[in-house]
Amino acid sequence: MIVSKLAQNIIGSEIIKLSAEVNEKIKQGERIFNLTIGDFNPNEFPIPTELKQYIVDAYFANLTNYPTADGMLELRQAVSNLLKQRGGLDYKPDEILIAGGARPIIYSIFKALVDEGDSVIFAVPSWNNNHYTYLNGARPIIIEATPEQNFMPQAKDIAPHIGKATLVALCSPQNPTGTVFTKQGLEEICNLILVENKRRDASQKPVYLMYDQIYWALTQGDIKHFDPVSLRPEMKNYTIFVDGISKSLAATGVRVGWSMGPKFIIDKMKAILTHVGAWAPKAEQIATANYLNQLDKYDAFLIEQKHKINLRLQGFYNGFQQLKNKGYKVDAIVPQAALYLTVQFGLHNQKTAQGKVLKTTKDITSYLLDEAKLAIVPFSAFGATENNNWYRLSVGTCTMQDVSDVLVKLEEALKKLS
Repeated sequence: MIVSKLAQNIIGSEIIKLSAEVNEKIKQGERIFNLTIGDFNPNEFPIPTELKQYIVDAYFANLTNYPTADGMLELRQAVSNLLKQRGGLDYKPDEILIAGGARPIIYSIFKALVDEGDSVIFAVPSWNNNHYTYLNGARPIIIEATPEQNFMPQAKDIAPHIGKATLVALCSPQNPTGTVFTKQGLEEICNLILVENKRRDASQKPVYLMYDQIYWALTQGDIKHFDPVSLRPEMKNYTIFVDGISKSLAATGVRVGWSMGPKFIIDKMKAILTHVGAWAPKAEQIATANYLNQLDKYDAFLIEQKHKINLRLQGFYNGFQQLKNKGYKVDAIVPQAALYLTVQFGLHNQKTAQGKVLKTTKDITSYLLDEAKLAIVPFSAFGATENNNWYRLSVGTCTMQDVSDVLVKLEEALKKLS
């Protein structure tokens, strides 16, 4: 059968493929530590109790019809206040768009700004920029980020390509790495965009910046989140944010996300999404507004949430460092934010007890799954080179006991290699 060229050539999610293999093992009765998914186990990380009750109340109040196209005014006002009080950002309600999570926001940003054949700059590893670029018929300009820079792109890497770009796609805290931009690093990229836009004449489309900060509330310790507009106020004309409650409130299934940016772009994104119908449900919007209007409860929830995440991230990080000190070819980057730990398995060309050589990253991934019962996602699934030996380990679905159990099983598996 013949389908569209777009459908014919689209690449499915590598994470979903890996998850299918993991789920099959679980069905067969194996105990698998599934640390692949950027999600939360609701039994370990429930959404705020008050938010849950507000959602129930909203349904009992029969708030089940269509929401307004750009989101309920009550929620846009609450988001505006949250951004100002906790993020230092000044966006009016009509500069904010509500949608059913971050994905339709990202989709509408690409559709509003990027024409077929335009160039999009993004670093790898990063989440789904390659797929959204493909869906738009755009040309990817891919920068391979390095562990020396915590896998965050630098201005010097972007500079050679900025003259032909329409969109620069950045994320901080970053998925999949759990690392953040430094103040200087982000300032240098902003300066690059501002200089380029001054160079372009009025007939040319500017370089826009999509800034995904969906994890910004989940920084750890002394780590600080920086955004382009606070660092360079002139960037407000060119920056469109991706944000929401999915990660900060462990509410991935509640589906409430938002974007803020120049009003004329937000209006175009709204028009696009009216034809997609990617609204957040009205009840969830009103419930989220009620919850965000109580910032003391929001703050208290985040303190506890970050503590629980940090215990797991730090537990895994310390465990990996202990394994490294024992001589095993593993490593990890100090956790900074989000719910991810960047870990390394330098196991290429090692032999299993059965004499099989681990030639590729796929071989290593399979070995970890079969022998350590550990499922994690290689950076190649996020656009990095195929044999990159770095991985994303997600802690949102594990218990503290899982942390200890994983490290024991992992050491047993590593001992079998030669």
